[in-house]
Order: sequence, then structure tokens, then C-alpha cells
Amino acid sequence: MSSLLRSIEIMRVAGRYRLDELLPEQARHRVISPLLRLNPWRIGSCEGTRGERLRRALEELGPVFIKFGQMLSTRRDLLPTDIADELALLQDQVPPFDSQIAVDLIETALGGNVSMLFERFDREPLASASVAQVHSARTRDGREVVVKVIRPDIEPVIRKDMALLAMIARFIERWLKDGQRLRPVEVVRDYRHTILDELDLGREAANASQLRRNFADGALVYVPEVFWDYSRRNVMVMERIYGIPVTDIDALRAKEVDLKVLGERGVEIFFTQVFRDSFFHADMHPGNIFVDASDPRDPRYIAIDCAIIGSLSEADQYYLARNLLAIFRRDYHEVAQLHVECGWVPPDTRVQDFESAMRAVCEPVFERPIAEISFGQLLVYLFQTAARFDMQVQPSLVLLQKTLLNIEGLGRQLYPQLNLWDTAMPFLEKWVNERYSPQSMIKRLQQHAPTWLEQLPQLPEALMENLQSQRGDQKRNAQLLVAERENRRKSHTRARRRYLAAMVCVLAASAALPPVRQMLEQAPPVSWLLLAVAAGLAWPSQSV
Repeated sequence: MSSLLRSIEIMRVAGRYRLDELLPEQARHRVISPLLRLNPWRIGSCEGTRGERLRRALEELGPVFIKFGQMLSTRRDLLPTDIADELALLQDQVPPFDSQIAVDLIETALGGNVSMLFERFDREPLASASVAQVHSARTRDGREVVVKVIRPDIEPVIRKDMALLAMIARFIERWLKDGQRLRPVEVVRDYRHTILDELDLGREAANASQLRRNFADGALVYVPEVFWDYSRRNVMVMERIYGIPVTDIDALRAKEVDLKVLGERGVEIFFTQVFRDSFFHADMHPGNIFVDASDPRDPRYIAIDCAIIGSLSEADQYYLARNLLAIFRRDYHEVAQLHVECGWVPPDTRVQDFESAMRAVCEPVFERPIAEISFGQLLVYLFQTAARFDMQVQPSLVLLQKTLLNIEGLGRQLYPQLNLWDTAMPFLEKWVNERYSPQSMIKRLQQHAPTWLEQLPQLPEALMENLQSQRGDQKRNAQLLVAERENRRKSHTRARRRYLAAMVCVLAASAALPPVRQMLEQAPPVSWLLLAVAAGLAWPSQSV
């Protein structure tokens, strides 16, 4: 019954905000679209652009749909720009749940009374979102911390709404003209994986610890310490940080923070995470980033909320770096060739056609002043172009694209003249050179050496097995060849019998007709000789 009521609620909101009108006319189904217009909740006026209507509808449907819209805003390879921009404005803000319930959950998880676990515990929430809320506290040894606790009974609600989203996605993919290109089922599947991972604070704590270890010197970015003794699957305790929200430009200027340095360091942090560590914070929206302005000439970032983390394989790192460098140099042939080599597009893709499509996308962009070029948006255009050549969606690259857009937008907000190209290109060139230097090759050989040495004693046995397998294959091939020859011999024998029978029938029929018999009797010897030669040539031969 609850699912039915929720479905009716979704239909009401969809009708109220005219969500059936979001798709362009050519993408609408000729039968389904008129039926959707019969929705009784479409009565009345609805103002606003299509992006505004979708955003307001998702806000009305609640937290799960809000977070889905936030995730969808990063899929600029699938959505029109106006809709993606509007969805990026979605705010995940919901009223806090009862503090006593939060205390009960914390005490159950940690196995003790909060008054015993902490020197001070503030019952008034510090912040509240759709999945969890945060309380400030002080440990027994006097350290200021925050306690994050998952909302009670949120998982069944999420799973129920995700089932409805999956049903809507299947409907769109099945019945709307553009449904398969939009890949809604795949998008919802990715979102389900992401939001369910956010319910596991143990995973988030592990991500935060890894990221903190990667930037142990703390010069570029500081990640708060996790208190593992106080952390469970639904409760996490970490160091409380004090910083200026990265979007509070007035406060940063009042502290005389060097915004140029801050903007450039954001880009450096991104490329360091992606290429040095292959472990990057994939949810770097302004709400998760603060600035430590204790030294205005040498500011550093503070990163929180590490629930969503991206990573790249060594092959993806290599091909991505070379792709970006080729784009910087406007070498579109290499961009196209690399896409084929790394398997991002099918192997039968015509490199010349792909190169031409890339050039058509990039050249108009490069004609603008360098400070006006959005590197993240250019990457979106490239992915959209590659999608026309059946490029498979790479979840890691989608997260990378989203993070780059966030970082670049953040950097330009801090310092509008930020030139991401000048910051990124030297980093990428240095990374590629170092990765394939003799020292790096020796280091990687040393890393793989123990595995190779471990497998070395098994090498003779593996060779013998391979030889025996080859012999077995040769024996089977020989048997197949003998069987094929026998079948061919039998086939030729049958053909000869049919040919001989046909000749006998022709001669018998000819002999039965007096005019024909008379003509054969009067035929010269040369005619009989030629007839014999023709019959011999037509006789089925047996080839081996």
C-alpha cells in the first residue's frame, strides 16, 4: 500500500510540474505522451523553465530524489546544459530528527552512555542532511570532535524509493524515443550503489583515513582525523575542523587570503589525487570544502565527507594523461587513436571520422581567450562526441568529469583569471616523463619481482601443461581433418553416382526416341570423342 501511495504522489508531482514536457518533441512517444497529458494533476498553470520545474519537483519528492538530482547534474554527457545547471542548485537540507533518537543510536552503537563516552555532547545538531546528522562533542582527553549518525530507518525508505526510480527508468528506456541513448537504467543503478555506500560510515571513515595518509604533510589539503575507537557502521567520530567556507569570498578577502594561490592549489590537489594517488575525493562541492586561513599567504584546503571516492586503473591513468596532453597540443589524431587503443570506443571505429568530430568540437573552443576556456566543459563535450561513436560509459571517468567541473568552477570563483591549462600541462608532462623514466621502470620491476619469483618454480609445470594442451589440440585437429576428408569423399561418391545415373537416363531416353537414335547412329567418330572428353571434364573430382 505504501508503494502505491508513493507512486500516486510521484504522479501528482510529475503532473503538477509538467515533467512530461521536459523531453523535446521529437523524443516523445506518439502513444505514451498523449496519455501522460491526461494526468489529472496537470490542471492549472505551472510557470518556470523546464530546469526549474524539474528541480522544484525533485525538492518536493524528498531527499532521495534530491540527491538523485544532484548526481544527475554531473551527467552533462546526457543532459542539456540548462537542466544540468538548474539541478546543480539542489540543496540537500532536511529538518533534523529527534536528538534523543540520535543519542540512543550512538549509545547502542558504541556500547555506553554519551555522558561516559564524551566529556561534552551537544544534543543540538550541528548540521542535518538526508542521510545523516552531525553533533559536536569533546572527548575525555579534551579533543573537539563531531559525531555523525545515520538517520534511523533510512535504508528501507531509500530502497523503496530506489525501486520506484528503477521502475521509472525502465519505463523511460522502453517507451521514450531517446530512452536508450539516455541510459536511465544504468544511471539509476550507479546512483543506487552510491547512496547505499553513503549509509556505511565505516567505508567513509576508511576513505578519510586513506586520503589523510596520502596528504600526510598537510601542505595542500588537510583531512580531519578519524577516531576509530568511536566509529561504527552507523556512527563516525572525527576531529572537528574550523575553517572558512570556500564560497565565503568576503571572509577570505577580509583575512587577505591569496586567492590566486588558493585557486591554483585546488587544481594541483585534483591532479595529484588522480595521477599520483589514483584515489580522489569525488564529492568536492563547496559544502565539503573549507579554507584554513591561519597563514593568508600560504592557505590550505580542508576536505570533509569522503563518502564518494573515485579511482583509475594504471591503464586509464596513462591514456587519460596522454589524451589531455594531446588536447592541449590540439593533436586530434592522437586523441582519436588513444580512444581506440584503450578501448573507450569500439576497435572498428574509423580514426579519421573520430578525429574530424573531435576537431569540430575543440577548434571553436580554442579560438576563445585561454582564461575563458572551461577545461571541464571541454571534457564534457569530448565525452558527448565520443558517445556518438558508441563510447561505453566509464563510471570512474564520470566521477572524474564531475570532480574536475567542481574544482574548476571553485577555482574560477576564487580567482576568475585562473588558467587551468598552465597549471595542469606542466604537471601532466612531468608525470608522464617520471612514469616512464628508467628509475620508474626499475621501481615497477622491483614491485613485480616477488610475484614473478613466486611463480617461477611453477613455470616448468605450466610449460608442460601448455605443451600437452597443444598436443591435445593437434590431435583433435588431426581427427577433425580425417573426419572432414571422409565426409568429402562420401560426398564426391554420391555426386558421381548421381552424375552417372543422370547420364544413363539421358542415353536411355535418347535411345527410346527414333529421331534421336537415328541422329546418334549417323554421328561421326569425332563427335563421340568430344562427347567423351566433355563427360570426363564434367565428372566430379575428389579434392583433398
